[in-house]
Amino acid sequence: QVQLVESGGGLVQTGGSLRLSCAASGRTSGFSTMGWFRQAPGTEREFVGRIRWSTGSTIYADSVQGRFTISRDNAKNTVYLEMNSLTPEDTAIYYCAASRSIVSIRAPMYEYWGQGTQVTVSS
Repeated sequence: QVQLVESGGGLVQTGGSLRLSCAASGRTSGFSTMGWFRQAPGTEREFVGRIRWSTGSTIYADSVQGRFTISRDNAKNTVYLEMNSLTPEDTAIYYCAASRSIVSIRAPMYEYWGQGTQVTVSS
């Protein structure tokens, strides 16, 4: 059994910052990739970025490149999403996801998902 629990969402003004956390528990050994996705009302789930557990290498969607940073703490089985210079377009439910495979941007490739945390950016 694997559980992913996101936290850290909330309401922030344009230009502000938030840090999301994703704590993994259960059978987490063998995780290869942790990803962050987001979904705004009426839209499809969108890739935000991902990090490799072993190397820490990251990639990001163009829309967040330079503003968002993903990091991990292997000892705590936790992944973070640091979000800066937020705009109303970043408003969405943010999900973390995990895969035991080397995957990147495609949501169906991730086996495990958290319940999501709401991020709202006011103008």
